[in-house]
Amino acid sequence: MTQMHRRLFHLTCMSLMLLLAACNSGGGVRSGSAPGGALQAPDTTTASGAYQGATDYRIGAQDLLAISVFGVQELNKEVRVNSNGQISLPLIGGIMAGGRTIPELEADLAKKYSDGYLQKPQVSVFVKEFTSQRVTLEGAIAKPGIYPITGKTTLIQAIALAGGVDDKVADLSGIVVMRQVDGKRMAAAYDLRKVRKGVVEDPLIYGDDIIVIEQSASKTALRRFIEAVPALGIFTVL
Repeated sequence: MTQMHRRLFHLTCMSLMLLLAACNSGGGVRSGSAPGGALQAPDTTTASGAYQGATDYRIGAQDLLAISVFGVQELNKEVRVNSNGQISLPLIGGIMAGGRTIPELEADLAKKYSDGYLQKPQVSVFVKEFTSQRVTLEGAIAKPGIYPITGKTTLIQAIALAGGVDDKVADLSGIVVMRQVDGKRMAAAYDLRKVRKGVVEDPLIYGDDIIVIEQSASKTALRRFIEAVPALGIFTVL
């Protein structure tokens, strides 16, 4: 692991420690548990339809958008952004979506629908499939870094993007996934051996997730954190 990667790994460990501190101080850290015990998927919309966890996300080619106009069922539609960044919608035809944030596109669509068609339309945009998201992989892995993901990506597939775990030093029971859900930082620890054997379902990974592979036989801050948090209810351990 290079010096730069060590620094990034230590910063990630610090963010985990801040989770613990938030819990001890009564902060708003939520349990990683969800029905079935898996880490919850991120809520991809805010009240206005903006992408939760990365409100500056810019729509990319091949993203699948669900667009709805409140009270006008006929205008609700799922559209995929074409290679030129455009989508086509009823009444208003073609419009540029690529490169725009969700709020920007919502505002533009509302303006176009209000221009001779609807009175004060309320337009919501929901990104159903992301094709230009990134995940961060750190720790005992062959090639730590930030990687793009397209479509559905599982934990094993994400780890493969970074060249796989470092078998000499990786603790396969200490795979930590951190995620933003409903404005809260949540996390879960996975045992990669159980995932590989099918004992535990290979979890889906989403844009902005951070995956940390702990080193074996080392009492690092992250190791102590993993050992402590199950009792505190911050982590789901799978």
